[in-house]
Amino acid sequence: MHCTGFLRSRLAAALLVVSVLAGCAASGSYTEGKLADGTTSVLLTHLKSLDEGNQKVIADLEFRKDWNGLAKVAEASIKLTPHNADWWFVAGYAYSRAGHHGLAVERFTERVRLAPDDMVGWNLLAQSLRDAGQPLRAVQALTNAHLVRPATPATYYLLGESYTDLNRYLPAAAAYRESVKLDSKFSPAWFGLGRSAAELGNRGDYDQALKALQHLDPALAKKLAAIRPRDRSN
Repeated sequence: MHCTGFLRSRLAAALLVVSVLAGCAASGSYTEGKLADGTTSVLLTHLKSLDEGNQKVIADLEFRKDWNGLAKVAEASIKLTPHNADWWFVAGYAYSRAGHHGLAVERFTERVRLAPDDMVGWNLLAQSLRDAGQPLRAVQALTNAHLVRPATPATYYLLGESYTDLNRYLPAAAAYRESVKLDSKFSPAWFGLGRSAAELGNRGDYDQALKALQHLDPALAKKLAAIRPRDRSN
């Protein structure tokens, strides 16, 4: 399954996390590292335990971008039903959208404790850790996620991004490579692979990524073409 439209704008972090991270990969327009806006329906679809009334409240607050209001509703519900993983998900999402990344990390950490087999929660946790300036912890979270169940293209993509944050391009390239193996149309992962290959001076992976992007996302292909691969002989 493929979603359209994504990537990097710090404010849009939680949204990569709710659409790709919900299990969709992506072909379409990207910036550099995260997702774009417009994933309300994906958020609501993921809230399996919440009734129609609560989903309506959530949808209304999300539509109005009232992140503080959404967080207050989630926190009040957590006090009443602390073992409901969905409310921790909503709270983390709200805090992430409001830019309170430390609070988002805390809520998503509890989310994965309560629902460890849900890869979306792990992905959101990892993205929030990246936004909080903790890419090493993001790597650790994603590694733990892989122990729970098979990884998704988005999970490997975020692992690649986390390693890139750490300037560790060899493991980053390996993660991006796994992502495109699982979904050959996942443009952001191809871009990540090409960018890592350029840093490593790996012309083969770079050319492969550039060729894939020329078919999937010409804008990203142009961006990658502007990055000159390092000369490994120097």
